[in-house]
Amino acid sequence: MRTYLEEDPICALATPPGQGALAVIRVSGRGAIERVSSCFRGKDLRTVSSHTVHFGRIVNDRGEVIDEVLATVFRAPRSYTGEDVVEISCHGGWLVSRLILEVLIQAGCRPAEPGEFTRRAFLNGKLDLAQAEAVADLIQASSRWAHRVCIEHLEGRLSQRLREFRDQLLHLVAMLELELDFAEEDVEFADRTELLRLLERLHAEVQRLVSSFALGETIREGVLTVIAGRPNAGKSTLLNQLLGRDRAIVSAIPGTTRDVIEDQLQLDGLLFRLLDTAGIRDTGDIIEEEGVRRTLRTLEQARLLLYVYDATAGWTEEEARFLDAYRTRHPDTAVLVLANKIDQLSPDYRPPAPDHLPISAQTGHGLERLKQAMVQSVIDRGNLTEDSLLITNARHYAALKRTLEALQEAQEGFQQRLPSDLLVIPLKSALHELGTITGEVSSEEVLSYIFSRFCIGK
Repeated sequence: MRTYLEEDPICALATPPGQGALAVIRVSGRGAIERVSSCFRGKDLRTVSSHTVHFGRIVNDRGEVIDEVLATVFRAPRSYTGEDVVEISCHGGWLVSRLILEVLIQAGCRPAEPGEFTRRAFLNGKLDLAQAEAVADLIQASSRWAHRVCIEHLEGRLSQRLREFRDQLLHLVAMLELELDFAEEDVEFADRTELLRLLERLHAEVQRLVSSFALGETIREGVLTVIAGRPNAGKSTLLNQLLGRDRAIVSAIPGTTRDVIEDQLQLDGLLFRLLDTAGIRDTGDIIEEEGVRRTLRTLEQARLLLYVYDATAGWTEEEARFLDAYRTRHPDTAVLVLANKIDQLSPDYRPPAPDHLPISAQTGHGLERLKQAMVQSVIDRGNLTEDSLLITNARHYAALKRTLEALQEAQEGFQQRLPSDLLVIPLKSALHELGTITGEVSSEEVLSYIFSRFCIGK
């Protein structure tokens, strides 16, 4: 593993390219301060203290001024990457930042690869691998809950839990290997029953993390929410009312919606991906038939179903059978049944079932209650609380699944009273899998894959 003293200086734009008031260019690596100082006119950056900001001008090799800038100096190891770092704040725009990058490259820096700054932070021990991945996830977070989960991972809450798991596993392995050292004396250093109890507790805790992935992925990607029902039930009107704008075409003609229409809605820090679908019915129209097929395919992926029916036409046995069959096939999908168009009924109207929510997509009546029910459905399905520790990363999930399988194998070995040398094998496998999450065990191929997904400049 290379240390920061052996790293070449790299540079990249750390803010989005394009028009803007300011842009930030990051430089990191061996000689980074000297490289920037060679093209900076102001205070000599080679002599300034760490964590200080200095006004000056960036000039090219002909002495021409490129821009007036602020240069912030971070000396190793007190920087994001653990190396010498300079961050140049210049005026925004395509041209200025590109010209400064050209000057830095002429001064001996090279363009950074995607994620190279964060990769160096990992290699220099500033972050573990789970925290590094949280950086990329934080940049892409699209809701308050997704942001909260990313911050927890970035601050090391997941890493701390995994370290606790590894410590418990190391204790188990140490006890068993100590027995191996004294195998000829037939000495048992630990109560096998107590070790098995510890293993069972560990298995249960890892299982809880594994089980959190479904909710974690939902929070990260957004709650896939399908609005479905028969034609002319008011699905498109409901979509427009929830979004507060005309997103879908609304018509009194049944079958107006022929394709799936998608948009996003934020409610109480959760992102809902709303999909308006074609009305479900038998039809001889070829295009509408394709729309119905797409509706049924979309329903298979839903995390939340908003089933809308026309309360003026009543709730039908056919719809009841359809939902009963759907709930049986998809027990993990939350279903809210909405009795729409109550504005056309008498004020004392009551839905045919107590769990049907009366609404008017036209007037907005009942929509606040619907929004609350949408949020509550996510909270209830995932037992979501402010203290929930969730897995949102597919790589972490796969490693934890393999950990779980290894722990299960070890449990069965204990129950069969296998010798210590055989019990140690699955326990070491579990240790390995946990280590791959935080980067205590890693390969160049895995690191390249992870950091290639980052944006340049991070």
